[in-house]
Amino acid sequence: MAKKKTKTSKKSSSKKLPSFKVSNQQKIIFGSLLMLISIACVIAFISFFSTWQQDQSLLKEFGDRQAEAKNWLNKFGASISHLFIYKGFGIAAFIFPVLLFQTGFCLFLNKSSKQLINRWFWGIIVSIWLAIFFGFFADDAPLLGGVVGFEMNDFLRAYIGVIGVVLLLLFVFITYCVARLGITPQKIKSLFLTTQEEFKAAFKSNKVNAEAETNTAEQQEEETKTAAINYATDADTTSDVDIENSFEVKIAEEESPAVSTKHPSNTEVKDDELKIEVEKVEEEKEEPDNLSDRLVKDFGEFDPKLALSNYKFPTLELLNDYGSGSITINQEELEENKNRIVDTLKNYKIDISQIKATIGPTVTLYEIVPAAGVRISKIKNLEDDIALSLSALGIRIIAPIPGKGTIGIEVPNKKSTIVSMRSVIAAKKFQNAEMELPIAFGKTISNETFVVDLAKMPHLLMAGATGQGKSVGLNAILTSLLYKKHPAEVKFVLVDPKKVELTLFNKIERHFLAKLPDSEEAIITDNTKVINTLNSLCIEMDNRYELLKNAMVRNIKEYNAKFKARKLNPNDGHQFLPYIVLVIDEFADLIMTAGKEVETPIARLAQLARAIGIHLIIATQRPSVNVITGIIKANFPARVAFRVTSKIDSRTILDSPGADQLIGRGDMLYTQGNDLTRLQCAFVDTPEVEKITDYIGGQRAYPDAHLLPEYVGEDSGTGVDIDISERDALFREAAEVIVIAQQGSASLLQRKLKLGYNRAGRIIDQLEAAGIVGPFEGSKARQVLVTDMAALDQLLSNE
Repeated sequence: MAKKKTKTSKKSSSKKLPSFKVSNQQKIIFGSLLMLISIACVIAFISFFSTWQQDQSLLKEFGDRQAEAKNWLNKFGASISHLFIYKGFGIAAFIFPVLLFQTGFCLFLNKSSKQLINRWFWGIIVSIWLAIFFGFFADDAPLLGGVVGFEMNDFLRAYIGVIGVVLLLLFVFITYCVARLGITPQKIKSLFLTTQEEFKAAFKSNKVNAEAETNTAEQQEEETKTAAINYATDADTTSDVDIENSFEVKIAEEESPAVSTKHPSNTEVKDDELKIEVEKVEEEKEEPDNLSDRLVKDFGEFDPKLALSNYKFPTLELLNDYGSGSITINQEELEENKNRIVDTLKNYKIDISQIKATIGPTVTLYEIVPAAGVRISKIKNLEDDIALSLSALGIRIIAPIPGKGTIGIEVPNKKSTIVSMRSVIAAKKFQNAEMELPIAFGKTISNETFVVDLAKMPHLLMAGATGQGKSVGLNAILTSLLYKKHPAEVKFVLVDPKKVELTLFNKIERHFLAKLPDSEEAIITDNTKVINTLNSLCIEMDNRYELLKNAMVRNIKEYNAKFKARKLNPNDGHQFLPYIVLVIDEFADLIMTAGKEVETPIARLAQLARAIGIHLIIATQRPSVNVITGIIKANFPARVAFRVTSKIDSRTILDSPGADQLIGRGDMLYTQGNDLTRLQCAFVDTPEVEKITDYIGGQRAYPDAHLLPEYVGEDSGTGVDIDISERDALFREAAEVIVIAQQGSASLLQRKLKLGYNRAGRIIDQLEAAGIVGPFEGSKARQVLVTDMAALDQLLSNE
């Protein structure tokens, strides 16, 4: 059999046609040429309409060097324009330079050319339609529709008449609108209804403003409390089979229909801002509720997505399809493995009453039921012997399987199946997941899509040796969130000491990334900036907890729900809070260079940041005890382990062995503090990530990345006197606020004086120089050195 296969392979290889590959440099050169030719054609076409009559006599004298044409591109311009416009399609000829420029542009940037064929097809259809349309109004061979339009009109009129030509043009126009532009009667109706609702909302807003202007001067003096609310308005199945005599195997695969990730469109309302003057009454507690109810009734709930209301989520077509994902059954392999397991156990006088198999993408789970009286530890000790008999890498025995009265033996398949990211994203389990931060890791041993919520982990620790799938796992996590969350709902803080793993996400900086105010790049590669960023996140955490306390809620979900219901006033510092996901790619390198400076803020974030929506994902290839310390492990209940080199590393990351028995290439173990789950991580390649980031980065974005609070290190304190003349205009007022509250923090000045963080930080530095507050103490508030207002007056008067 083997000889026959080699012969057929030789024959097939000899019949292969020679392949022609174009290098990147050749694509750039050819693309530049096409773009320049298209520009030249446009210039010639424009000039043709004013010079074509003078150049008619020169068309036959193209080889005469003495003859000169009036066209801006001389005889070449006159000839090419005469061919495309006069002899061709008339005005519609301008479509061809546009198509030519797009083709050259795709080659120049080495982009995918799959859509070019579609564009050329529809471009030619439109040019023919326009030629016939303009030729319909021409009496003789003209410039509007060219010879093509004139002759086709003449032909059509001879067979179907003038009315038939009109009906044919109308039919082609409707077909183009529906097939190409996606215009349907339902969409036109919904657009009309949306416009009508916007008109009604604008009318109501004008009515409210008109009523507010009718207040008398006396009423305006009594109305001391103004609520200026700047709300941006709306904007598994298993394949368990008994293996007894016939050992028949059937697989019930999980359904993974090509479901497109569609999200409901946002209802846009033009009145983005509303100012309402509210009379101050004794029962102040009821006032916000009444106001919020009135606002929700008139304008609906606040929609944080309004700023990017036209944002389109990535489509499934951006991800590669590696086949249907169906598992190939090798009946001979299953029967052979079953017999070897049974024979090995019989050699040690261990009888089994039943055995069944669950076939996964890369691993098959054989579940055995031992006979009565057999000790489980006896089977567990035979792990190496079973691995030897099966001649397989990565045998793992689960004794017993939690929740079942069986013992599991996981055996790698000889031929594994690729679990594509596309199949995981398209699965109903991910599409219908009602989670705050859903992550689709891959598929389980029973071929089920495995989806978890990062918000409930609440932090993730990931480890694995080099080349075992750790970077692909990080890309799978980020890709899952990009497919489910709007840029207004989640922000990423990416730390990449290796400087190469996460660079592709630079393209979505203004959509999804967060950074320090003084940082040029959002992806952090310098260890010093990592320390500043971590401390900045601690400040952000403290500020968010302050907002939650003032809003009288317990977590970010309740806070955002209350803010959307317009029950929190932005003038009091309230705002919609996006989730923040911190991703550190190589944690061991940070610990080696920074040590406690990194570990301390990470431990603080891990302990406290869950409730306010800051979640950590830390990855390392060296899960040693000096890198993953006890403090880190205690606050990271969710762990992911790819293949590691030793049982010690497996126990460090998982608190149990098993990760050293994995087979690599995305084979992983996941735990959230209870049982281990073996998964095959979904494969997402670098070109796929690049296409996703290009798709998102090409859309309208925010003016800048999400800015974290400014952090000034201990060595960066003022320490020098600041000239009194350079003090802020609100210096005295700020000093009074600090002394009265006996709390020296920039966030306090932000809330009380309605300042930005940078200005509040400068005032704090001036107060330090004046001796009113103490030096910087990390994330804690500064000490107030002045006890009361009398001492403050005396201090300032002596300056």
